[in-house]
Amino acid sequence: MSNSANLLFSASHEWIQSSGDVRRVGITDHAQHLLGDIVYTDLPKVGRKVKKGEAILVVESPKAAADVYAPLSGEVVEVNGALEGEPSKINQDPYGDGWLVAIRVSSADEAGELMSEADYKKSIGE
Repeated sequence: MSNSANLLFSASHEWIQSSGDVRRVGITDHAQHLLGDIVYTDLPKVGRKVKKGEAILVVESPKAAADVYAPLSGEVVEVNGALEGEPSKINQDPYGDGWLVAIRVSSADEAGELMSEADYKKSIGE
């Protein structure tokens, strides 16, 4: 599994790279464990403008469908097309090959509300 260092985390179990104009987004290892085997992703269209906290896509498992929320505002500039044929990459490597979208961040100031890995782990009782 890829490393989760240099990531910021939301209370709704998303991660985002901590720096750069374009940042990858995914769901946490904790979230993919709660969902179980992910069988489908409904990825957004490239070019979609998103606001922090807005549902931007859905991941589905046999147990549940879960919204994934934008950790920061911006524009979707890339989606992980590999997930269409192999959504299980999210379970196998949530911080690496299982990334979901890349967002060109419009307001890095919003990152102040996100958590470090240590704070996120405390929030989920790890």
